[in-house]
Amino acid sequence: MSTVVVRSASLPPPIPGLGRRLRQPKKNIPQTKQHRDEILHQVREYTEAAKLVPPVPLPELQEHTDKILSIYGIDRILRDYVGVLLANETWRESLATVPFEKRLLLMPKCLRVESKCPAPFDEFGLLCKQCGLCSIQDFQNEAEKLGYAVLVAEGSAIVMSLIQTGKIEAIVGISCLPVLERTFPYVEAAAIPAVAVPLLQDDCIDTVVDIDWVWDYIHLTSDDKTRRLNLNALHDEVKTWFTRESLDALMGPSRGHSEDIAREWLARAGKRWRPFLTLAAYQALREDPEGPISDAVKKAAIAVEAFHKASLVHDDIEDGDAERYGETTLHTEHGIPVALNIGDLLIGEGYRLLAESDAPAHIRSAALLVAAEGQRELCIGQGAELLWTRHPVALSSTQVLEIFRSKTAPAFEVALKVGAALAGQLDDCADVLHTYSENLGIAYQIRDDLDDLGEDSAAGNEWNMRPSIVLSLLREKGKGEVKDQMEALWNGVAATKPDNATIRQWALDSGAHEKAMTLLESYKEAGIRSLQEVELPNLKGLLRRVIGKIFNELEIKGWCREFEQKNLNPELRAEAAKAAEHLVPQVQAAAV
Repeated sequence: MSTVVVRSASLPPPIPGLGRRLRQPKKNIPQTKQHRDEILHQVREYTEAAKLVPPVPLPELQEHTDKILSIYGIDRILRDYVGVLLANETWRESLATVPFEKRLLLMPKCLRVESKCPAPFDEFGLLCKQCGLCSIQDFQNEAEKLGYAVLVAEGSAIVMSLIQTGKIEAIVGISCLPVLERTFPYVEAAAIPAVAVPLLQDDCIDTVVDIDWVWDYIHLTSDDKTRRLNLNALHDEVKTWFTRESLDALMGPSRGHSEDIAREWLARAGKRWRPFLTLAAYQALREDPEGPISDAVKKAAIAVEAFHKASLVHDDIEDGDAERYGETTLHTEHGIPVALNIGDLLIGEGYRLLAESDAPAHIRSAALLVAAEGQRELCIGQGAELLWTRHPVALSSTQVLEIFRSKTAPAFEVALKVGAALAGQLDDCADVLHTYSENLGIAYQIRDDLDDLGEDSAAGNEWNMRPSIVLSLLREKGKGEVKDQMEALWNGVAATKPDNATIRQWALDSGAHEKAMTLLESYKEAGIRSLQEVELPNLKGLLRRVIGKIFNELEIKGWCREFEQKNLNPELRAEAAKAAEHLVPQVQAAAV
């Protein structure tokens, strides 16, 4: 009997700060990353509608903060936190116009790992020794490379002194809420753009911060012409291309029952991330990021989704799944022969849409080559998993990640590279799009694995054993009976299968869930860091925001509740529900 050999993936380089066990945020800080990201999105939505002009005096800022709490049903214990985010957003556009070399990055020394930090202090603050234990090193190195002045110190006096020299025209800071409250009058009086990312703790020792938020503010620049693009609106626009009417208009009249089935499947529910990525890359690389979208771009995006939907048809047959998107799978509804044919038809339609584009020949050729290479890589990755199912053996977590890299990442790479090809700039960014896609694809599949084993998962308790990062980590970290059962499951000799709830509890107890979450954040961060050497501000800025867009909208179900409705302030629930129906008009009215 032959044994299928699965290579091991290379883990992303360690990200300073992510290796530390995350401490619980203070009670007046949202307790989960998804909740914090959701509140930031709500604050930005309000700020855009309210058109606030900085500096906003404290009483007025508090008045608007209270309106945000009311409109979105945010617990009042988070009032100070929301107020800081609101103040930041009022300054966002002003900060973007200040050159990097006129900015100060101000960090607190409590971001360090105090018991292990080798850095000394002088009269200006901490002198980082680049030990890699915390995020200070990374923030400092990147900011100084951009041209920032960087200071790791406490106190407002030294900051005011720097401002008075005239060499500092904007501040990006990290601080706890109590310090921000004390320094607000100084910043307001100075009337210079200042944003501050709140620490998650305020006890001045081994504190942590939302790294991606700091990264976003550090890199914010008016050179990025896509910074005002509304990614939600862009995503919504893409979704409109997949109604049956739109598909017929763009693809041409259906010529029979097979094409009807194919287009109905193409129009069925889906997140549309891949065509969204095609449009995002195109918008970032074209001369006018906010210009109209041509039919050629729409057809290319539909082609990318056709490839993806074809792979789902084949996956469902190979995995024996009866449901997809909460509906009957194509092979269950029409039979395996018909479903196989529809999958093949969709692949052909994808290539036809790319080949018939009115783009110049060299651009059509580049897009077709990208699609063909991606199709090949995807099939190799899927093949590795299918061959494994015939002779299952235990896989290490790095071997599972390698399957993710070869199975999931190619579809994201095709989507991005097709967009870049249409903009005529593929040669300039092919390498970075490859690296970015690998990290994005692995992170996405880790998130999918967590979701599949979640309490609210659409998947039933009866599941087929397959390469899963949670299950591989549970085998590596489980003890005693748990480890024995996982070995039996992986090797296909288990007498019974534990249900999702049991596996979820094992993962939580063993640390496998925490490790999976750390890997998820590491690959997301590695995707962002892959953009560091990109010299195109539009591409760099938009792709950094795309990761936030995708993962902020993906709920990991049932592991740790991101935002329980029962935790909302009961007095605000009715008001929040009423606001939801016509949110933007209400925000605008509230801001007057």
